[in-house]
Amino acid sequence: MALENAQAPLHVDTVLVASGRPQRTPGASVNVPVELTSTYAADGPVNYARVANPTWNAFESALGELEGGGALVHASGMGAISAALSLAAPGRTVVAPDQTYNGTGDLLLAFEQAGGTVVRLHASDTEGFLSALVGADLLWLESPTNPLMDVIDLERVLARSRELGVTSVVDNTLPTPLLSRPLALGADVVVHSVTKYLSGHSDVVLGATVVADTERGRALGERLQRHRTLHGAIAGPLEVYLALRGLRTLAVRFERACANATVLAERLAGHPAVGRVRYPGAGAMIAIEVGDDAAAAERLCAATRLWLHSTSLGGVESQLERRRRHPSEPHAVPVNLVRLSVGIEHVEDLWSDLEQALDAV
Repeated sequence: MALENAQAPLHVDTVLVASGRPQRTPGASVNVPVELTSTYAADGPVNYARVANPTWNAFESALGELEGGGALVHASGMGAISAALSLAAPGRTVVAPDQTYNGTGDLLLAFEQAGGTVVRLHASDTEGFLSALVGADLLWLESPTNPLMDVIDLERVLARSRELGVTSVVDNTLPTPLLSRPLALGADVVVHSVTKYLSGHSDVVLGATVVADTERGRALGERLQRHRTLHGAIAGPLEVYLALRGLRTLAVRFERACANATVLAERLAGHPAVGRVRYPGAGAMIAIEVGDDAAAAERLCAATRLWLHSTSLGGVESQLERRRRHPSEPHAVPVNLVRLSVGIEHVEDLWSDLEQALDAV
């Protein structure tokens, strides 16, 4: 259900709670139920569950309203990324940051191996992005980047992309729509790993794409939906139901996590075992460089008792990981870099645990 007849635009906190609900008729359910079916009776709007599902529709309505466009849910974040990158024509040019989420980097490498060109630029090289867009087919952006937390001038780069007619995609997983709404800045497509902050409880694997509510955006949305249907990267209704339930509390979860991150970033900067703190000034993600080598970073991760040593992010629990332990992580990521996903626990407990682990490094 879209929110209609509002006297004034609703605050995002309210949209999170109110959107994607059933129509308010007497006796109606407050929540959209999980619809477990593989097929539908003939002659209706949908004939097969690989195409659509009412539980999907509710989540897509809520996320679309949140981002200001039309959303599609995918089986995973990588499913959403793969669908978005399919918008690049084979053999053409993609412009992207030189450091992205490593799954995205692997797909960009596969694009090159298939005959395409990828122009990779440092996040701070705004002029380089503006120049590289001439003749490009697709622009891929993250801001901040994962895991180096570099910030890109989205407004300028997206404006240039739109001027040249280059399809633009922004992975908005880390900032969430609470900190950044790329469609409002001119992006064509937004990508999310719903697994992370949107669902927020480390219990589902899902992704999403959102397209601008323009003629161009709707055409791209049709291509994304066709890709999802033909490639079969569809979401389970139960997982989508859980993601929608998680979405309801995003504002309060994210506010607490961001407040915790601000305090921790300042304290980490003053600890002698931390050589560098990478924090963009907002959000709930921090990256730190610990000691002089990989062993120091691994000792930190092994010494925490409250922080969970795991590979994901965006859950209510705080998590940390040395990213270069993964073979696919780019070598430009320092071997001693530890990525911190700050959760909603009490900040003093989080700091006490980090401090004792850093003291052991």
